[in-house]
Amino acid sequence: MYPEEIVKPMKLELINSGFTELNSSDEVKSVLSKQGTTLIVVNSVCGCAARNARPGVIKSLLNTTKPDNLCTVFAGFDIEATNTAREEMLPFPPSSPSIALFKNGELVHMVERHHIEGREADLISENLISAYNEFC
Repeated sequence: MYPEEIVKPMKLELINSGFTELNSSDEVKSVLSKQGTTLIVVNSVCGCAARNARPGVIKSLLNTTKPDNLCTVFAGFDIEATNTAREEMLPFPPSSPSIALFKNGELVHMVERHHIEGREADLISENLISAYNEFC
């Protein structure tokens, strides 16, 4: 498990952009039981999270249409919440960072780590905006 002082600034980047931090399995299950759309970002300490995933996700929120609920878990820190979120993302294998869009609790769009690594934040944002426009 990563020390809190390392992950806190990385968590705050999303929290300060309107994301709710999920710390437990019950919190993940509760948000996914809501009607509407929910975006869950599996945040990470890796460079591709800092350079590509978080900036791409934040930029995507400039779109007029966006998810009803914005949530995040942190891999290697929020262990219980991350494990539950990843169970809901099956059949996709666990990866971090990753980004999942749910509609009425059902996974409808997934951005895995291999879609994030080496891709500019703008491409990630465009991918998410396309999903928002289709499902939100």
